Amino acid sequence: MVFIIAEIGINHNGDIEIAKKLIELAKKNDCDAVKFQKRTVEKVYSDEILNSPRQSPWGNTTRDQKLGLEFGKEEYDEISKHCKLLGIDWFASSWDIDSKLFLRKYELKFNKIASAMLTNFELLQTVAEERKHTFISTGMSTMEEIGDAVDVFRKYNCPFELMHTNSSYPMKLEEANLLCMHMLKNKFNCNVGYSGHEVSAYRASLIAVSLGATSLERHITLDRTMYGSDQAASLEPAGLARMVRDVRSVEKILGDGEKKIWDSEIPVKKKLRG
Repeated sequence: MVFIIAEIGINHNGDIEIAKKLIELAKKNDCDAVKFQKRTVEKVYSDEILNSPRQSPWGNTTRDQKLGLEFGKEEYDEISKHCKLLGIDWFASSWDIDSKLFLRKYELKFNKIASAMLTNFELLQTVAEERKHTFISTGMSTMEEIGDAVDVFRKYNCPFELMHTNSSYPMKLEEANLLCMHMLKNKFNCNVGYSGHEVSAYRASLIAVSLGATSLERHITLDRTMYGSDQAASLEPAGLARMVRDVRSVEKILGDGEKKIWDSEIPVKKKLRG
């Protein structure tokens, strides 16, 4: 079955209660895991960027905005506790070494490499040495860059799968280029999933599943009109419910690829072939 990841990311807007509601939403709709993003703000961004003006609920600079969206130990302890209580896995994409080391405090089954971090080899090595199954997003990357990242994970004998994606938020459907999934699978001899940022429902996600995606990641939100750059490309509760339902339906329709005579065909065969 396709592994369905509900990407919460920063759609919690710095509010642990919103994060809990999103976890509950993912669990209610039988997602396999929820995912967050972890950054050490002062290390990921330059002072020039952090000091730049940006209006947000937390202040007037980009620093205020980034810090307002960042969870710390207290919040992640709550997330870990809540996920364990509900029986759903959680993990996070780390954007720097300190964040990766911070996440090691929790018993996580999975890791994630964000597209933005695909060429950060020190971070790739730190993740790969854990030898946990890692989802590697490939947005805004060349084949050479993807190949270099794959080499790191193979060097450390770390299980991984690539995730085809377009890093624009929201993504234009004409830029989905889903046939790339077959190329990535054949080139790197690995499983390939799809991380979708499309705004128009979830057609591309279903097509990705029909093309053999082994994992599917979609941002979720309580309300697309909430503050945040990722909200518009996210699924609201009703949309998430429909997507999971339709993904599982597509899987049934695709079947196992093995030719067989169904029980329902036997009476027809006797009638028409004698």
